[in-house]
Amino acid sequence: MAPAAFESQAPQGEDTVSHNTVFSSSTVIDASSHRSKVSVIGSGNWGSVASKLIASNALRLTSFHDEVRMWVYEETLQSGEKLTDAINRTNENVKYLPGIKLGKNVVADPDLENAVRDADMLVFVTPHQFMEGICKRLVGKIRPDAEAISLVKGMEVKMEGPCMISSLISQILGINCSVLMGANIANEIAVEKFSEATVGYRQNRDVAERWVQLFYTPYFIVTAVQDVEGVELCGTLKNVVAIAAGFVDGLEMGNNTKAAIMRLGLREMKAFSKLLFPSVKDSTFFESCGVADLITTCLGGRNRKVAEAYAKNGGKRSFDELEAEMLQGQKLQGVSTAREVYEVLSHRGWLELFPLFSTVHEISSGLLPPSAIVEYSEKQVRSF
Repeated sequence: MAPAAFESQAPQGEDTVSHNTVFSSSTVIDASSHRSKVSVIGSGNWGSVASKLIASNALRLTSFHDEVRMWVYEETLQSGEKLTDAINRTNENVKYLPGIKLGKNVVADPDLENAVRDADMLVFVTPHQFMEGICKRLVGKIRPDAEAISLVKGMEVKMEGPCMISSLISQILGINCSVLMGANIANEIAVEKFSEATVGYRQNRDVAERWVQLFYTPYFIVTAVQDVEGVELCGTLKNVVAIAAGFVDGLEMGNNTKAAIMRLGLREMKAFSKLLFPSVKDSTFFESCGVADLITTCLGGRNRKVAEAYAKNGGKRSFDELEAEMLQGQKLQGVSTAREVYEVLSHRGWLELFPLFSTVHEISSGLLPPSAIVEYSEKQVRSF
């Protein structure tokens, strides 16, 4: 299987199949001229897996410094030991990814400023609700020539409208930011089961190649497309659909209903993305970041799991309570993203155009019972 692929630069219409051109992950960088230093900002379940992927390539490829610093939001374990100390002692994230060796070259660091010092490749992988605060702390603390990539799934909603996390990073820190999304359940990648991902980049193909190099392994295949907003919105919106899928599972409505919810969810994902960003490409929805990520998240992700429990309890236990009980410190993204999407839809007068997205928020916030997830279809829906 090819190590990585880039979409063709030829113009594509809606009905055109993209053709991929392949490059070798060993032929891009002149290692003698520059060795990149990588920092990972975030150390949860996915952040730890990302660090494992990156660490293996940092050792293998001469274009990267061996050491990979991983910023850890410091916690005290039940044993009394600091999480950072435990990670550095065991080479495992004993709380969020127990039993998995990260790589001896991963160094956990609770000091955010120190963790990013001298790094020219910054990997952001924290819950999206914390990103603005983290970025503000980094102003003036990073290299001006640094490149960023966001693995964060979510958006910020401001008075002037929605702001994608990649844009937030670029605006606050003044650096270019790509994205990486895909059908990536972290625990499966941690044990090296085959998976794919999509890098979304803006203009600089060389930068995209560099990110592909950093993440690619024989069990983690990475492709790149020139569509940051499309890739990022796929990764963001699929969590809302996964909440809906969880309601269906909790109510034991069956696979036919779940498949219908997933199809309708994909339609709303595409429509919402193209209304916000007309440049979003139809083909992006058929990459790993699109339909593949939607499928895996609706079958096995944490958003589906907690939404199932919410529906089984008839909506009588809050998502906050269930999250604390079921996720051991990890965070849901779907409920907060559903709220943020709802704010955008309400502000722009689009609620009736997106009945599934609207209903997910109304159920999650207690305005409707979980059974309303299938009742929304009685509304008139505009065809996109």
